Amino acid sequence: MSESTTSQDIASLYRFLAQCMQYPDKEWMNEEFFQVLYNLLGTFSAITEGKEIKAALEQSPDYIEDLQIEYTRLFINGVPHVVAPPYASVYMDQSIQGAFALKTLNFYREKGFTMEGTADLPDHLVHELEFLSLLTEEEDLVGEEEFLSKLFRPWYKQFCPRVAKETRHPYYRMVVTIIDSFTKEEEEDGFQLNEA
Repeated sequence: MSESTTSQDIASLYRFLAQCMQYPDKEWMNEEFFQVLYNLLGTFSAITEGKEIKAALEQSPDYIEDLQIEYTRLFINGVPHVVAPPYASVYMDQSIQGAFALKTLNFYREKGFTMEGTADLPDHLVHELEFLSLLTEEEDLVGEEEFLSKLFRPWYKQFCPRVAKETRHPYYRMVVTIIDSFTKEEEEDGFQLNEA
């Protein structure tokens, strides 16, 4: 596999992981989406976890609604509090839109990217994963490594265990775990896709 192909594969994986952490919608969270997810879980030797997700989906009369409720509880509006806000500033500054969000936005700008006016805060997990896909697509591996080590991994390693422990659905536990494994591997060594 050429370096260019590998970079494109890694960019696609970042993009897919960002999609996994979007608010669930039947327009994209369909059979094709889950087939890609199960294949990805196989790549990460998580076949048992894939079966657990599949069983949870099949047992539900409305799996989209179940996932939307859990997404809301975990990331938007839980009672008595949001379980795991998906913003870096919450973990690094103990506030939303703190100095860490500005550092993130400045990093985007240094790399030639801006955010649309209607976009969520720059340090939202989905935006950060999409940004990593853009860096990788452009083969800016130095930028990817710097972003991971300075702006992504410091907060994500606090966010991930919180979601994994508190979620009531195996989908979210597995997705945050894959993001954790993948970004840790990318930061340390560069990721090698399993060609088996």
